[in-house]
Amino acid sequence: MNGRTAVHRPEAPPSATPVDLSTFFDVTLDMLVIRDLDGVILKVSRSWETHLGWRAEELEGTPLLRLVHPDDMPGTQASVIEVETRRPGDPILGQINRYRHRDGSYRTLEWRAHRFGDRIYGVARDVTDRVAADAALIEAKTAAEAASRAKTDFLANMSHEIRTPLNGVIGIVDSLRRTELTPEQREMVDLIQGAGVTLERLVSDILDVSKIEAGQLDFESRQFDLGEALAGIIDLSHNRAAEKGLMFEERQGSGARGVFMGDSTRIGQIVGNLLSNAVKFTSEGTVTVDWDVKGDEVGEGVLTFIVSDTGVGFDAATGATLFQRFNQADTSITRRFGGTGLGLSICRSLAELMGGVVEARSCPGEGSTFTLTLPLQRVVALEEYDGLAAPVATGPVPLYLPERTLRVLLAEDHPTNQRVVQLILGSAGAEVVTVENGALAVEAVGRSRFDVILMDMQMPVMDGLTATREIRMAERGGARTPIIMLSANAMAEHRYEALAAGADLHVAKPVTAASLLAGIAQAVVE
Repeated sequence: MNGRTAVHRPEAPPSATPVDLSTFFDVTLDMLVIRDLDGVILKVSRSWETHLGWRAEELEGTPLLRLVHPDDMPGTQASVIEVETRRPGDPILGQINRYRHRDGSYRTLEWRAHRFGDRIYGVARDVTDRVAADAALIEAKTAAEAASRAKTDFLANMSHEIRTPLNGVIGIVDSLRRTELTPEQREMVDLIQGAGVTLERLVSDILDVSKIEAGQLDFESRQFDLGEALAGIIDLSHNRAAEKGLMFEERQGSGARGVFMGDSTRIGQIVGNLLSNAVKFTSEGTVTVDWDVKGDEVGEGVLTFIVSDTGVGFDAATGATLFQRFNQADTSITRRFGGTGLGLSICRSLAELMGGVVEARSCPGEGSTFTLTLPLQRVVALEEYDGLAAPVATGPVPLYLPERTLRVLLAEDHPTNQRVVQLILGSAGAEVVTVENGALAVEAVGRSRFDVILMDMQMPVMDGLTATREIRMAERGGARTPIIMLSANAMAEHRYEALAAGADLHVAKPVTAASLLAGIAQAVVE
């Protein structure tokens, strides 16, 4: 020993022997091949027989590309050139093509190949089943998308067909309520109106579910006064609670006011549904509302809206499924209280799509508490809002019609809907000229001057969109007549189509005197 520490060096692994390489060609599951630059097969693995039925001795010495499907030959030849001319560092692109089986069928192979010297070393994997599964998945996806589009179109058409007669019922009842009635007649009118409103809400719920499923639910982003947006909804629930002999308590937090950016209609829809359920499922006791907004500065704001009741309540098992579609506490609840079980599902979906959440807690026989938490951005700081001399004008345009007689052109093909509008506008002192299709509307505008045009969207001969475009083209360089699309098409895309065609407003049927006159007032004032 000379004092030096011996260093142990690991032995190099043994080199693969020709026997090992031959065995690898025999046992590999992938399809290995070595060919020359002329495309002649020099060696293949036994797996070629497993996948394509050809023995190695039948293939070796023959052109590899003779087995390629004729339709795949152009792409395969391009891949051959890419492999043979690939430079070091270039990506390996790979290739998928079809090779002929011994039985005459074709299998789909996925290739990777590399050149070394004058040899091409390739490995292929049979992906026939995977490609077939992918194709089936794509086909199923395409079929599902087509079915979804068909369902959306069907619901849009059904919405129109249902809302058209419903418009007649609600509109005429609304006009009838403004006449002198006996107490019994008024009670019957109120019952009809309530049934019509319930049916209209059901149609809207079904459309909302469809749009949520299809990912087509649109949200507005505009300024609105939160107090104004929720006051009417809370007052309505207060009145309904009083009619049932219930106490109704509202506790409004110090920050629960101001101007925010968002979709006030959808927020009101959630709040209205939570309040409606509380009143509906409470037979005695109290419905309590606590709401507030945290964050006083511009860009801040989180709305918390809590609805508590002393109603029937529900257990934990029911709570776990409460927000599922078409679900209620049990079938006896459905029979006792009615409803489709869509409301809470829609509420949660709307809240989540706006970045919020709806939560529930309850105990059977002790009532329930539902909490909406929703981010809202203040447009005006709370201190500045409180210092304004007058509220920010973000709500509906006040009802106003000029003192002179208003000339209105109504393009509507349905006799009942014609009569509804005529009754509403007649009581407001307007002169109404009625035509049955878009072509007649275009002719009427060419002959006479109108203060506003009410245009139905779906009409025979010429639809409302086409008629609106033609009227706008004829007006180029001249005075512009306000056009309101008065349609049972309540889908968001229909509103966009109406505005794109040149309409100034879109009022969805069923219309009431308030909604129609407010729309006309807004169009005329603007």
